[in-house]
Amino acid sequence: MTANGGARPNPVGLVRGEGAALWKQIADALRSEIEKGVYEAENGRLPTERELTSRFDVNRHTVRRALAALSEVGLVRTEQGRGVFVNAELLDYPLGRSRVRFTETLTAQQRTPGHRILEIVKETASKDVAAALGLNIGDRVWRIERLGLAEDRPITLAAHYFSRARFPRIDVPFRNSSSVTDALAASGVPDYSRRETRIHARPATAEETRLLELARGRPLLVTEAINVDMAGQPVEFGISRFAADRVQLIV
Repeated sequence: MTANGGARPNPVGLVRGEGAALWKQIADALRSEIEKGVYEAENGRLPTERELTSRFDVNRHTVRRALAALSEVGLVRTEQGRGVFVNAELLDYPLGRSRVRFTETLTAQQRTPGHRILEIVKETASKDVAAALGLNIGDRVWRIERLGLAEDRPITLAAHYFSRARFPRIDVPFRNSSSVTDALAASGVPDYSRRETRIHARPATAEETRLLELARGRPLLVTEAINVDMAGQPVEFGISRFAADRVQLIV
């Protein structure tokens, strides 16, 4: 009942009463709207929690439970500080081939690729980096951190390692184009291929969650890849962390 004794408003036809799962009814209503493309004009953004509580005349806890149910089945995602968004169709990322190129992969699926250089640093090779590049532990390497974008939305966070002895100035072309292919070509490697890729999953760190704009608790798909030149010599070791709710890896 309302304060003036009238019936409680029920603007969207929720069935109220003992045992009625309001959160499920709200989830079903939002799912139907998502399937009809109602939120496409808002770039996939759903109304705020406050707007939904007002629309459905329920408390915020009920709305949050409905949104959590949609998130669990992969229909929506929460981006910290931005709101709740409809999940776009998963991007296919083929790994089972000799030439794996980020830009080509996205372009082939009518997605606009982009990169953002986060960090270019000089450091010494760890055990894993040295083994991948055929170096000694402690040898000098470049580590270049990049954020990979699809339609200006982050989908992968990658660390690229290169021998500083072989590529003493590879940082220069990276700063100009942020492309691995372009940087290697400018450094005397006109083409390269994938020798091996290892895949595993793990929880995202707080920093990875921030950079990839993930919902808290979302996992990552992680690939560790070795690229070689036409003579079979390692030229790059890459560790890529993919947003698991936006990308499916194909092997």
